[in-house]
Amino acid sequence: MTQKIPSHPSGPLEQSEHERVRRQKRDQLLLRGIDPYGGPFPGRETVASLRKRTDGLTPESLPEPAPTARIAGRIVLFRKFGKAFFATLQDEGERFQIYVRADLLGEDYANLADSLDLGDIVGVEGVFFFTKTGEPTISVTSLTLLAKSVRPLPDKWHGLSDQEARYRQRYVDLIVSPETHRIFVTRSTIVRFIRNFMDGRGFIEVETPMMQPTPGGALARPFSTHHNALDIELYLRIAPELYLKRLIVGGMTRVYEINRNFRNEGVSTRHNPEFTMMEFYAAYSSYEELMSLTETLLSSLAREVIGSVEIPFGEHRISLAPPFRRISYLDAIGEAFDLSPEDFFNDERLQSALRTHGLPVPEPRPGKPYIADLLNTLFEEAIEPTLIQPTFVTGYPKAISPLARSSQADPEVTDRFELFVGGIELANGFNELNDPDEQLRRFLSQQESRLSGDLEAPPPDYDYVRALEVGLPPTAGEGIGIDRLVMLLTNRTSIRDVLLFPLLRPEA
Repeated sequence: MTQKIPSHPSGPLEQSEHERVRRQKRDQLLLRGIDPYGGPFPGRETVASLRKRTDGLTPESLPEPAPTARIAGRIVLFRKFGKAFFATLQDEGERFQIYVRADLLGEDYANLADSLDLGDIVGVEGVFFFTKTGEPTISVTSLTLLAKSVRPLPDKWHGLSDQEARYRQRYVDLIVSPETHRIFVTRSTIVRFIRNFMDGRGFIEVETPMMQPTPGGALARPFSTHHNALDIELYLRIAPELYLKRLIVGGMTRVYEINRNFRNEGVSTRHNPEFTMMEFYAAYSSYEELMSLTETLLSSLAREVIGSVEIPFGEHRISLAPPFRRISYLDAIGEAFDLSPEDFFNDERLQSALRTHGLPVPEPRPGKPYIADLLNTLFEEAIEPTLIQPTFVTGYPKAISPLARSSQADPEVTDRFELFVGGIELANGFNELNDPDEQLRRFLSQQESRLSGDLEAPPPDYDYVRALEVGLPPTAGEGIGIDRLVMLLTNRTSIRDVLLFPLLRPEA
């Protein structure tokens, strides 16, 4: 039966019987002069290192004298037999069996054996051997209690049965779920690979402010705070874009940042108010070059993490082998809803298409181009979920791309792309607008929307306009959602599964 984990920390009057027994054991240790929260355990070897060192040994090939070991970990299995017990220690997701006998430990066994529980952290030293069933084991000659666990772990077979408890008590989830541990090791591998990939292509990793006097770089409502010493309002960044492009102005022609962004928006399986992205910018490059770079990055990353460009995602099998499919934003909508180019600028025709297909018709928003909202609804509701195999969608309207350069072929369309995989937007890139006067006009248009009540429209960043006046070379930039990329490569459909500490409501 799965053990129910309390959803809130138990106070002194809310302890379970198990907890009271464990605290009594801890108190008995103190009476015997044994510290239940021992000090450092120097000279330890990781379980992974021990396994690697003894890999290939068999009972027949075990050398004399047998190898010795000194490891530490959490007790996750415990079986007692008279004056001896077997236990399994877990260390960084790896496990190793130990064997403890009273005749080898003497007084230490008498003091500790009856006080140990699942979840306790111990350090051991001993001799490597194989049991009769061939299990690699350490015969313990020294045992030290390093941390007494006074709160029981959940059932070892089923882990945490409550999904929210898994997110809230991630420290427990990591202990009892090897799969959870694997996801976050994979996440670390992904970020490390991306850094090496970008460094190897001449990009410089930089850091830009997380607290900004003017939020910008995206259409999103920011979190605000106040700096007491300077007596100024600041905003947690919604994107690093405008600062990274300032660096391009300054002559750093290839830059990237793996950054935390904050957007005061709703929570869903694809959205968390605090999230990680990589943004990068390359002077004298085009968005087509960035699409090719992205294909190489994702296919190389899949080989590193999965071992293949063919990856599972939900019920789908996705190929990350280049080249990826490319379609036009307006062409995709036109084909799906039988719309002509003239229809894209007709409110009534677009509303009719939405109603005909049973899709919600958005209400006009003050200061916002209604055509843009209608087109976005058509795309997000009907096109986006169908983009399972990697697809670059290009040619977004200028009305929804305030920082992108207009296409020379059609000034109402921008040189922009978004990458969709598994029905999820994974990346967004474009040729950057570098005309300061046009940028100022777009900022002021957003300001009108903001004054009309659109809290997602950022205020004008006049210093950024000043930077453009100094001169921004032709530049292409892109942002890749790291959290969503981890979802894709670990076959997870909820962003909370790939965040160590997703945002949750406070406990009662």
